[in-house]
Amino acid sequence: MKAATITTFLPAPEMPAQTSAWTRLTMKMRQQPLWLAVTPSVFITLIMGWIDRVTGWELSLFIFYAFPIVLAVWWGGSRAGIGSALLCGGVWWVANTDTHPYETLAGFVWALINREFYFFVMVFAVVVVRKKQDDDAARIRMLEERRQLEQDIVRVSEHEQQRIGQDLHDGLCQQLAAIGCATRVLADELQSRQVPEACDAVMIEESIQQAVMEARNLARGIFPVHVDRDGLSAALSDLVRITSKFTGVSIKVEENTEIHLASPEAAMHLYRIVQEAVANAVRHGAADQILIRLDFHKDTLELSIEDNGSGFTQEKKSTDGGMGLRTMYYRAQSLGAQLAVKPRPGGGTIVQCLLPAQFLPHTFP
Repeated sequence: MKAATITTFLPAPEMPAQTSAWTRLTMKMRQQPLWLAVTPSVFITLIMGWIDRVTGWELSLFIFYAFPIVLAVWWGGSRAGIGSALLCGGVWWVANTDTHPYETLAGFVWALINREFYFFVMVFAVVVVRKKQDDDAARIRMLEERRQLEQDIVRVSEHEQQRIGQDLHDGLCQQLAAIGCATRVLADELQSRQVPEACDAVMIEESIQQAVMEARNLARGIFPVHVDRDGLSAALSDLVRITSKFTGVSIKVEENTEIHLASPEAAMHLYRIVQEAVANAVRHGAADQILIRLDFHKDTLELSIEDNGSGFTQEKKSTDGGMGLRTMYYRAQSLGAQLAVKPRPGGGTIVQCLLPAQFLPHTFP
């Protein structure tokens, strides 16, 4: 496995959430009592009524009464909007009582009805817009909470796997190694006495050493420490060696560049995607040949896993419950990558993960 170049990715800095001043003001006003939320609207309505009275009938400002109505609905809700519409109509009536050109009171009343209709249409329109925005905001919050929950689930799962792997390595493996040493001492003692059971003791000691090796390989598969220490390539090499030894499947890794991810979390996600894809190929596809490719070209990190098995059909997916695939898709999404699972020409399955470099900036050749 020869590395042509070394590519280092640094994690992107987290950008703080930007909230506009209007949004912050709206959230603050909606938390206030209704009378306080509509106070600015009432004040603006009275100011506009005074201006309307001063300017007279020829420069009527009735269309601008929409502003306090919008403000009342946006901060106080539909009831505040209805009250504001009635207030605007009343203020308009008072402001133009002495200057209106109507010869009869009926004509003036009809003009008031027309304007109230305009005001109530504004109330209805703003209520609809506010409801849509609130629904969109609630949907976004729900998606953010769901995404956070998914991240927590994956994080807890990863933590538990690491804990189990660490316990296997530091606990069970050490106990087995101690038992193996004691057995070795016993075997040597029996051999020195030329006891026939010395051969059995040697066989037990060899079996214990084999169990230690398998337990360490299992712990390394659950908790791939090399992802943090030596990079993704070393972790994949260990995965290939252990899986090939346990399953007898021929697994190869090809890469034209040595990838170092500064973020252990990103490296762990890619490692788990490969691990799940290999497990699916062996368990569901009955593959006997698997090829893992790791490549970087055109500002994109490409990770692909190909197998010559029977393919991962919809029936097998429903039997497995699809949890592995959903976890793979989520891990890719959390990295800003695109994951595709598709049939391989000639039989088998291709799992392809494309990670644009823009999600891992500052690339240094």
